[in-house]
Amino acid sequence: MTLLDQVLSKPLPKHVAIVMDGNGRWAKARGLPRTAGHRAGAEVAEWIIRFAAERLNLGYLTLFAFSAENWSRPRDEVAFLMDLLEEFIREKRDEFVDAGIRLHVAGDVDALPEPLGDVVRRVVDETAGGKELQLTVAINYGGRQDLVAAARRLAAEVRAGSFDLEEIGEDAIAARLQTAGVPDPDLVIRTSGEMRLSNFLLWQSAYAEFDFVNTLWPDFTPATLLHSIAEYQRRNRRFGGLEEDGT
Repeated sequence: MTLLDQVLSKPLPKHVAIVMDGNGRWAKARGLPRTAGHRAGAEVAEWIIRFAAERLNLGYLTLFAFSAENWSRPRDEVAFLMDLLEEFIREKRDEFVDAGIRLHVAGDVDALPEPLGDVVRRVVDETAGGKELQLTVAINYGGRQDLVAAARRLAAEVRAGSFDLEEIGEDAIAARLQTAGVPDPDLVIRTSGEMRLSNFLLWQSAYAEFDFVNTLWPDFTPATLLHSIAEYQRRNRRFGGLEEDGT
């Protein structure tokens, strides 16, 4: 039995989220510019999206592409990343539609430069009917910023009298996050050996399982993903409860 068969024989995570890390180190180790690492990383992202949709029939996949803090990187690198993201989303539009992949973007889209912002809005709209895989790409995203924005929306609604202060709870907050309507991730994977969230899906990952893999993102493969899912399947998720024997 192959690893894929083993993974498919057990319950899959409904939602996998990945922090794609290590592009720069991958390029440096090969004497290449960081931009080469980012382009190699985009090719891997394409591979993983296709594998998740066609072979795993995964329901939700989230990829952390550009954080709200990444604007502090060198201007030329940021400009390259914006162009690369625009190219990726634009060129994948037809494939997404054909494969039933609906694109969602988490992050402040209005702050993105053009033409990226326009392409994002257009492809999100044109793939809205996809029913196979929801692909969320986090661009200009920060978990703390997401929570602050949700709190501001709730405060404005309470002030306007359209929401009762006493009704504020977890569901009300979750409904105002940029991932509203998306189930919380069951499995969060971070590549490159780093063991931190880096402001990614802070609220949503409260009960996620984590797998920190040493593989740099451009070296990530479907087999790497399958090993992470197999590790997830070995764990017992209790969500704060106890085992049947009380332990």
